[in-house]
Amino acid sequence: MLYYLFTYLKNEFNYTGTGMWQFITFRVTMALLLSLVISLLLGKRIVKYLQRKQIGETIRDLGLAGEQTKKGTPTMGGLIILSAIVIPTLLFARVMNVYILLILLCTIWLGLIGFIDDYIKVFKKNKEGLAGRFKILGQVGLGLIVGTTLYFNNNVVMSREIMDGKKLAPYEKVVSNERTTPDGHRFVDVKTPITTIPFVKNHEFNYSKLISWMGPGAEKFTFVIYILIVIIIITAVSNGANITDGLDGLATGVSAVIGVCLGIFAYVSGNIQFAEYLNIMYIPNLGELSIFIAAFVGACVGFLWYNAYPAQVFMGDTGSLALGGIIASLAIIVRKELLIPIFCGVFLVENLSVMIQVAYFKYTKKKYGEGRRVFLMSPLHHHYQKLGYHESKIAVRFWIVTIMCVVFAIATLKMR
Repeated sequence: MLYYLFTYLKNEFNYTGTGMWQFITFRVTMALLLSLVISLLLGKRIVKYLQRKQIGETIRDLGLAGEQTKKGTPTMGGLIILSAIVIPTLLFARVMNVYILLILLCTIWLGLIGFIDDYIKVFKKNKEGLAGRFKILGQVGLGLIVGTTLYFNNNVVMSREIMDGKKLAPYEKVVSNERTTPDGHRFVDVKTPITTIPFVKNHEFNYSKLISWMGPGAEKFTFVIYILIVIIIITAVSNGANITDGLDGLATGVSAVIGVCLGIFAYVSGNIQFAEYLNIMYIPNLGELSIFIAAFVGACVGFLWYNAYPAQVFMGDTGSLALGGIIASLAIIVRKELLIPIFCGVFLVENLSVMIQVAYFKYTKKKYGEGRRVFLMSPLHHHYQKLGYHESKIAVRFWIVTIMCVVFAIATLKMR
């Protein structure tokens, strides 16, 4: 909203200093700072309120060291994260940008599902919370909205350079007039369902190729495949973040590092000079998403003030479901969803540890009459707790692993 206000003041009155609001870098910095301030100041008030109302976390007895000391710790701290994301974004971003509108919807949608789950656990005294099928239904519904918007909305485009003798692919629909840059390059905006493939020189993959075996004209059904993939990604990553949220500061720190990675992807893909230099797809108007991501990172870092060991507040599903859904949606929007197994490596391994544990237990119970386990306990972070590692050491080491994964993911922009 402030962007529109200062743009008006600049155009109508040419006030000194109003021009800086046109620069994304300035607004990114302001969003980051404000999100930190909100999460620190508002967080203190929310923590005290939750403590006063005795809105505490129900801790299951898993036989883990230190778990008894966590009983009664306030939950629903995800409200701090959501506030520190939404408020700076509304103030500093161009809100009518399709990507901003979509990612705000993702944030509020999954935050609401998580809030309902926490509410049932805390106030209805139901340890199971919201039934799993309703969570999945909510995630599928969001995936349907995100996939449909990205596929059909004409404001979601990528820029193609026009070269003499080179034709656009049959599945690429031109949605803008030709424009020429000062250095003589000619571009048009096109609708095309593509993403980035790591480690490949011709690093673009079009989802239409998945059904090309059906013959000519099959590309018009690409939207079915695309939307299905978006639903799977959002559901998987959202649940991965939810599973990872089991130690003080673990999911928050991992999410902050991943946010930095996605912020870099969004900025370079939304800047024509950087995109041309790195030989990656240029996505018009995507740079505005950097403001949201800055608020996202600031909110996570600010929340760590209260969530680092020993935690004064837990984010609950209000925060964890939203964080995972935001990360998944951002990756899809910046066309880097195939890199998710790399920069979300911790979420992936945590998910796999649960799947392996459950599958192996059921298999051995059927074959030998008793269930056996691969890990001492799943998810993986509890396995290390059982081995005697302090949860702070586990959390920090998972952060370090995530940093390594993120650096590797960024390096794939030039590793082909």
